[in-house]
Amino acid sequence: MKAGEQELIAAVLRKDRKATAEFVALYADSVYSYVRHRLLPRTDLVDDLVQDVFLAAWESLPSYRGDSPVRAWLLGIARHRVGDYYRGRLREPLPADAEIGDTADPEAGFGLEEALDRERLRLKTKEVLESLPEIYSIALLWRYWEKCSTREMAAETGRSEKAIERILSRARALFKKRWNG
Repeated sequence: MKAGEQELIAAVLRKDRKATAEFVALYADSVYSYVRHRLLPRTDLVDDLVQDVFLAAWESLPSYRGDSPVRAWLLGIARHRVGDYYRGRLREPLPADAEIGDTADPEAGFGLEEALDRERLRLKTKEVLESLPEIYSIALLWRYWEKCSTREMAAETGRSEKAIERILSRARALFKKRWNG
């Protein structure tokens, strides 16, 4: 930890308002960007989750040892908060009216998309994820963006691995259907 960071943390711990504002200003963009990218398409939740990250940081700040840079420490808290959000949403029951669709390999036929530029691909992905029932978009994001295994997802949510695999299969099938639709 840099000397400037140590002084800033000491001032925040003394409840210095200017130091607290500086702390937030210094790290908010990094935390916001991280959380926003992990919660896509649910950008409406980003502000609340970022606030939770900073509240957790202030509660934990007295025990912060400085083994890593403050930014990395905050991003670790953000990663855990995003994981908590995913776990909570995946514990909820499946929607009764969710489309099941075809369970064939959803990645087949994506080779044509190589011709699209990255921005159009990103926008279309976001649009399709937003159109899915939330549990499906969360499952896909957790599995492929956060690179969580089905075993980890099952352990974190209290569902069986088979249940997680079924959710992912349905989510991939519906994603493919809406991608191609």
